Order: sequence, then structure tokens, then C-alpha cells
Amino acid sequence: MKYVNLGSTGLRVSRVCLGMMSYGNDSDRAWVLDEQAAEPIVKAAADGGVTFYDTADTYSGGASEVATGRLLGRLFDRDDVVVATKVYNPVVPAGRPDPGPGRGENGHGLSRKHIMAAIDASLRRLGMDYVDLYQIHRWDYLTPIEETMEALHDVVRAGKARYIGASSMFAWQFAKAQHVAMGNGWTRFVSMQNHYNLLYREEEREMIPQCIDQGVGVIPWSPLARGILAGTRTRDGEQRTTRSGSDSFIDSLYTSDSDYDVVDRVREVAGPRGVPAAQVALAWLLHRPGVTAPIVGATKLSHLEDALAAEELDLSENEMRQLEEPYIPHTVSGHR
Repeated sequence: MKYVNLGSTGLRVSRVCLGMMSYGNDSDRAWVLDEQAAEPIVKAAADGGVTFYDTADTYSGGASEVATGRLLGRLFDRDDVVVATKVYNPVVPAGRPDPGPGRGENGHGLSRKHIMAAIDASLRRLGMDYVDLYQIHRWDYLTPIEETMEALHDVVRAGKARYIGASSMFAWQFAKAQHVAMGNGWTRFVSMQNHYNLLYREEEREMIPQCIDQGVGVIPWSPLARGILAGTRTRDGEQRTTRSGSDSFIDSLYTSDSDYDVVDRVREVAGPRGVPAAQVALAWLLHRPGVTAPIVGATKLSHLEDALAAEELDLSENEMRQLEEPYIPHTVSGHR
């Protein structure tokens, strides 16, 4: 496993980040593993050199953070692991028919009130004194960005987070947030967790060049397009896994028939190498400018094995061109 700095910071992270959304007890999502089933996968990640783990307060109503804290606590000394979580969405425990107390109008978003409550709740669930990277999950159109950035700065000053990051938004919004922070002497974002893969490359237009220019680390989510690049769905609509058949978010991101031209091309490149398509798709992302560490989900040991192998897979310039050639521009997606 190779290790790199996260953007222009001194924080060293593995080139593969394990996404923890797939783990947590009593989840409403059919494809989420409980802690016992997840433990061998997370242990294999640790044994493979993965030191970077990403979750969010909203995943499975907080159960993902609980599982993350317990699993990593058994595998690492706290200073040897980089833990990231997020704030913005409401946290509704699995099986609860109503939002419950504290989850009304101020139970979501990026107000000072919600951020201060959310970081404390995340730390309780994780069983940790601090997170390494605290990220805003989306842009809040109802809260002034000045309020958000000052609150995040105070979270860092209080020692509850070491760094802050952001997730999918427009480049102008990210630039505005950074400008507000810099102008007031507040903590700036060091990372961008954006929607980026072979099926969705719109981030190459503005966001990724901005991140490269400003020394911001890029840690893409959905690097395998919710599994489509690994073959979990087919052009004729076949759904080959529990997640591909039950994750409705997929349909809001990937609907074009042309997407499957890219999937076919990935298989064409993978075939002569004798490796799974998932390895090639992840290796392509690891070769792209600005990318620090894709956030990879794994519900089987083979998923993790593909991610670890992709980190060592060297693609030629010709193979990179082959993979990129079928792409057709998409409308912006993943910001909400």
C-alpha cells in the first residue's frame, strides 16, 4: 500500500479509503452488513495497509459510526488510523417511524446549532475524542456559509476534529467557502469528496482543476458507480446483487444507455489482463490527476481484494485513452 499526503496537509493517508457505509447493526438497507459480518473485511483492509476510513452520521441512522468505532478500536491504536465522518443530513435510527426528538427543523443542515450538536453525537457513537476529517455532506442553501465555516473552525479549535473537508457541490460554492474562511482566518477545507468515476466525469471540468490548483485532496465517492462498473447491473436491466436491486439512488445517477458503452470498454481492457473489471475501473481513478484516495465500499472480501490489487495495477496511456473514449457528457448529479 502506498501512502500520500491529503492535499497540501501533512496528514498521511492510504491510497485506498474504505467506506464504512456498508456496515452497521439493524440497518434498514438490505445490503448493509452487521458488525460481525463486517469484521473480517475491515480486518483484511487493515492487514492490507488501509489506514483511511470514511463514514457519516446519517448512514444507517448512526449505526455505521457505532460499527466504525468498535471495529477500528479493535484493530488500531487511535493515532495510527485516519477516521472521517460527515454532517448535514438528519440521523434517524433504523426502525423509527418518526424523526424523533431533536430531529426537526434544527436536526439537519449546517447551522451552528446543528454542527455543534452533530459533532458531539458523532464522537459519542464512534467512541472517540476526535475525528481526523470532519466533512460537510452537502451544501446548505438555508444557512449563510459564514456561519457554517465559523462553526467548523470552532470544532477544530475545540480539538474535536483535526481537519475539515467538503463533499459534492458546485466549484463556485467550494471557492466561496474557502474564500470566506481565508478572509476571516478560519480553518479551510483540505479535501473534496466528490462524485467521480468512469461513468461520471463532470468533476474534471472545474472542481478537480480547482482542487489541484489550491492543494485540496480529492477523495471520490462511488468510484465503481454503485457497482455498475463491476457488472452488478446490465444494459438490459438485470440486477445481479442485493444492492443493485434495492439502492434507488443508483437510478438518479446512472440512467443513460451510453453508460454501458463505458462498462463494455472496461471489460475489453480488463479481459486481456485477466483481471476483474472493478480493478481496471479503480486503477483508472487512481491514475487520474488530483485523486488522493477513492472511497471504496466492500461487502465481500473479493471487493476489498480488487481495491487492494487496483492500487498496484499500472495502466498504460493507451489503456487510459481506451477507457475514456466512450464517455458522453452528463448532467450534474450527486449534489443533493
